[in-house]
Amino acid sequence: MLKNLLPDEHVKSILNISPEQLKARGVKGIITDLDNTLVEWDRPQATPQLIQWFEEIKKQDILITIVSNNNEGRVKTFSAPLKIPFIFRARKPMVLAFHRAAKQMGIKREEAVVIGDQLLTDILGGNRGGFHTILVVPIVKTDGFFTKFNRLAERRLLNWFRKKGMLQWED
Repeated sequence: MLKNLLPDEHVKSILNISPEQLKARGVKGIITDLDNTLVEWDRPQATPQLIQWFEEIKKQDILITIVSNNNEGRVKTFSAPLKIPFIFRARKPMVLAFHRAAKQMGIKREEAVVIGDQLLTDILGGNRGGFHTILVVPIVKTDGFFTKFNRLAERRLLNWFRKKGMLQWED
């Protein structure tokens, strides 16, 4: 169980993930969280830097699907202008939405990466589904009401992993 909470990779920002390196590793699709992974949880639209990153991803013929626990209105407002498919109310860490996203993109789980900012939803669900997982540092320190509880548990888990020598990075 605890192994499922450890990401395969850790980066400061989604913008630090190289589309060229993903392509070279055989990645054909990205399953990404929205809030505090792509943009702040209260920002409705993509930033110019993120739009540029999406364009670089598409140049590499890598597909993207947003998988969010948030409601349809929130996710659609962000995704529609970018023409990025999405799954809302995903019920992460349950794996169904991750597998559905891969199926919709027409790729195998070995050809996908799951990117997110939370251990208890994105990373746990991605790992349980058999995907390569990448943890990003949350964009902002503030969170929605329910996410605050996850962050408290995550801090404790990360401290425990650090003490046991299980982390390969430092904050």
